[in-house]
Amino acid sequence: MGKFDPAPTLAAGLIRLARSKAGLTQSELAELAGVSQQAVSAYETGRKEPTLPSLQRLLAAAGYDLRVHLEPTDEHDDSVATFIESLPPETRVELEKSRRIRTDEARLKRVRGH
Repeated sequence: MGKFDPAPTLAAGLIRLARSKAGLTQSELAELAGVSQQAVSAYETGRKEPTLPSLQRLLAAAGYDLRVHLEPTDEHDDSVATFIESLPPETRVELEKSRRIRTDEARLKRVRGH
């Protein structure tokens, strides 16, 4: 799994990002959090899902807090999906092609550091 590969789970992504930003290896994070390096690896690859307390401990060991709060449901995505479904099929295909191009361009910028 490379540095820019998408994380398989939210927890995996949070742990990997916190560890990377802290400049820690998996072994260093594991020692600070009181878990094994194998556990950190399993969490980062999505082979295992940490409990909430374990996730908080790992993030804290890297110098980060996990803050969660409730928000009312945002219906925006559902409205956009309904609108897109109302478009003719050829227009939906063109929109999807355009979205893929923008996504690929953004990914290249991140990888190249622009």
